[in-house]
Amino acid sequence: MKIKNDPSTSENRVLARGFRLSQNFHDSDLIFRDYLRQHHSPATGTLLEERLTRLGAQAAGPMNAFSLNADKHGPVLQKRDAYGETLDHVQFHPDYGRLMDIAVESGMFHLKWDDKLRQQLAGARHSAGFSLGYLYAMAESGQYCPLCMTDGVAYLIDHHASESIRAKWMPLIATQDPKEFVTGAMFLTEKRGGSDVGANMVKAQHLEGRRYALHGEKWFCSNVNAEMIFALARTNDNIPGTRGLSIFLIEPRKADGQRNPLGIVRLKDKLGVRSMASGECLLDGTEGILIGEEFQGFRIMTDMINLSRLYNSVAALSGGRRALIEAWQFLGHRETFGKRTLDHSLVRAKFWELGALHLANFHLVWRAIRALDAAEQGNQDEAEILRVLTPMAKRASAEAAVYLARESMELMGGMGYIEDTVIPKIMRDMMVLPIWEGAGNIMVLDMLRASAKSRGLALMATEIDKLTEGHPMSAPIREGAKAALGGLTALAGLDQDSLEWQAKQHFLSLTRYLQCALIAAEERASGRDQLALEWLMHTGNATHPRQTPPSADALGGLIGWEY
Repeated sequence: MKIKNDPSTSENRVLARGFRLSQNFHDSDLIFRDYLRQHHSPATGTLLEERLTRLGAQAAGPMNAFSLNADKHGPVLQKRDAYGETLDHVQFHPDYGRLMDIAVESGMFHLKWDDKLRQQLAGARHSAGFSLGYLYAMAESGQYCPLCMTDGVAYLIDHHASESIRAKWMPLIATQDPKEFVTGAMFLTEKRGGSDVGANMVKAQHLEGRRYALHGEKWFCSNVNAEMIFALARTNDNIPGTRGLSIFLIEPRKADGQRNPLGIVRLKDKLGVRSMASGECLLDGTEGILIGEEFQGFRIMTDMINLSRLYNSVAALSGGRRALIEAWQFLGHRETFGKRTLDHSLVRAKFWELGALHLANFHLVWRAIRALDAAEQGNQDEAEILRVLTPMAKRASAEAAVYLARESMELMGGMGYIEDTVIPKIMRDMMVLPIWEGAGNIMVLDMLRASAKSRGLALMATEIDKLTEGHPMSAPIREGAKAALGGLTALAGLDQDSLEWQAKQHFLSLTRYLQCALIAAEERASGRDQLALEWLMHTGNATHPRQTPPSADALGGLIGWEY
């Protein structure tokens, strides 16, 4: 893409005349559009096109102001009323509600959970929902967390709950009417354990049937105002660790119709994602419905966690992309040291790096989403590879998102640091993604567990060979992947401490070569593969085969952005 210089360079302006931002995040994103054409059937494309175009315009337009307002004026806990009665009510800025309305009306849940559309989109259901989510999170990643929780709750209800519970809640999730829509949450962590939920202490006392009274404290409760809440608790203190956990659905009302007590101790004062409410909660006889069988809580919970990790990955992809294109558009109209800033060599080198990183994670994340759709259709090989891909994509995309946001801020200089722009909010919001749904080290442990219990790594090796067949860079990609896989195989028999220490680097290396293989296959026709692979395969080299970075026009093709 060529951005023309404005002749009025002598004016005292931050940006040259003619500067403008994208008016539609869907229409402007060539990488995303190319991907959808390649991987969605004509029928799915027809079903999505109008929705994507409309949401893309909203994300580039009114959602910006709504998001900044909801971020600056975060939720407030109303603990009691004037007469001392307990309310535990969370008050939001009106624009938070407007953002939720846009999400519901976009159909991101209607496409996934409406019975008719669910059948129509079989094999592409999650891909359709995440396509809309990708655009939405480019404008608002705070509320994308409650949306993630809601989809996870829907998944658990659909797969594990009774027909009566499904009939009660699923239509309210599948609706396109914001007045009917309800949101979900999962209250899992506690003070003592954090990510180690096996250390949880909350107790569940049997009442009757599948109903229990829950007692204890949950430490980090995102979307604390949700109508549907899944919580882990122990029915038997004599069964330790994750083996003793069961999972319960907390509804707003108890079986007798009375308000179900759920005390909010306080709201968390978070660095980022400030628009939505995270809190600390007391369960004091709170009624919960046992979902699944007793002591299956951890296994059931992992279904929701794995879906949430893909949401985390999409949010990372979206936030990193938004930061990148904000900087790209800004510097294309900024003049420094006698020429357009985008034409300076070191600036071009940085955009080359950031564009390659975005493309690498874009294809890694969407490969995991395709695996989820295929696994849901009964493809066992895809289910096996998904077990390794999910933590791999989550770790890589989250880490890159923070880096892209930080580097984009630096590229924009002081302007990138000013709260009038969107970059500071993106920076704060991205910081949580390496932490949410399991920090990076937890992802390495999950990759270790998955590779030990599945054929995922062997299937990945076969796929890398297939993806790179006939590509000019097939040899170094295959050799690198083979070395990483060989390194992991050689670790067999080590004690756990040594295994964890040595496995991480091999997994990081394997991630990079899988990303390269995906780019080689997915972007061969577009030509983006050449620039992206050139950067990814020469990372860290003291000398580079190029004398200068690619031109701004060439980098525009790599970034895939147009007005």
